[in-house]
Amino acid sequence: MSGPSPKIITVHIGPEPGKRLDKALARDVPEAASLSRSRLARLFAEGAVRVNGAVATDARAKPAEGDLVEITVEEAVEVDTRPEDIPLEILHEDADLIVVNKPVGMVVHPAPGTPSGTLVNALLHHFGGNLSGIGGEKRPGIVHRIDKDTSGLLVVAKSDTAHHGLAAQFEAHSVARHYLAICHGVPDASDPRLRGLPGVSFEAAGVLKITTQLARHKTDRQRQAVLFNGGRHAVTRARVEEGFGAVALINCWLETGRTHQIRVHLSHAGHALIGDQTYGGRRWVSAKGMGEALAADLNAFPRQALHAASLGFVHPVSGARLSFSAPLPEDMAQLLHRLREAAS
Repeated sequence: MSGPSPKIITVHIGPEPGKRLDKALARDVPEAASLSRSRLARLFAEGAVRVNGAVATDARAKPAEGDLVEITVEEAVEVDTRPEDIPLEILHEDADLIVVNKPVGMVVHPAPGTPSGTLVNALLHHFGGNLSGIGGEKRPGIVHRIDKDTSGLLVVAKSDTAHHGLAAQFEAHSVARHYLAICHGVPDASDPRLRGLPGVSFEAAGVLKITTQLARHKTDRQRQAVLFNGGRHAVTRARVEEGFGAVALINCWLETGRTHQIRVHLSHAGHALIGDQTYGGRRWVSAKGMGEALAADLNAFPRQALHAASLGFVHPVSGARLSFSAPLPEDMAQLLHRLREAAS
């Protein structure tokens, strides 16, 4: 059974459109279409925007008065989202928002393939149905997300005021988000291979900086791909916390927050995450220096070794600065303990 047909929103660019197509569209798209700047950016990256018949992937292109813009929007498949009694690890809760430590394996919001067992199902039960409605039925209260097999911190809006305020902070990239990850190899500022990679540079204290555009992969729509023209601007920084020869514990932080950003950026740099089946390729850890058992466990790690370890933002109602941290989950903590033992 096929899903609903996509709809095409037609826009004629009005007078004095300014210098950027995305800003002109944000002004001229009908309000009823409910297309935010961030949603428009995703549609550009997906090749869903045409200007005068040609696909436009650069949201920063200069528009002209009278341009005919056609935006293809996939109709959402509605999911009957029901409250479910699923345990939650809650770090903070007040009248406007909640901060949770999401476990490995939990999807953030329902979708056709995962209609239940999600964080939203659990939150609806916890709140008795009281969640911000801005995200729609499928994503009430959700202002950001992390992948199913990534653990860690998420903030969820309980009120519409909080939802607007948090969404604005994420769009302005003012939310502090740090991730701990275990990656293949040890990123090193003295590595000539790294220094020669497009989009890769080093800052003070050996901080690795990766700056590219990201968009959906041309042939695999479940993956993201690194681009240097078109797509969405993405910046990731990473610092080595501990090196173990074949692998390293790294601290990653986001200037932007794109889908799979850390995973695809580290893969681009040649330091894919341990256990990442999507972006890790056939990277294999040798038993040399750490023993066969530990190497085998690293190679068999069942998920990307990535944890959203800290989160900081301004409370959208009180104005207070809030910061939270969550320790490594058991599987990553055990792996790190064994790496330290092998290195001692």
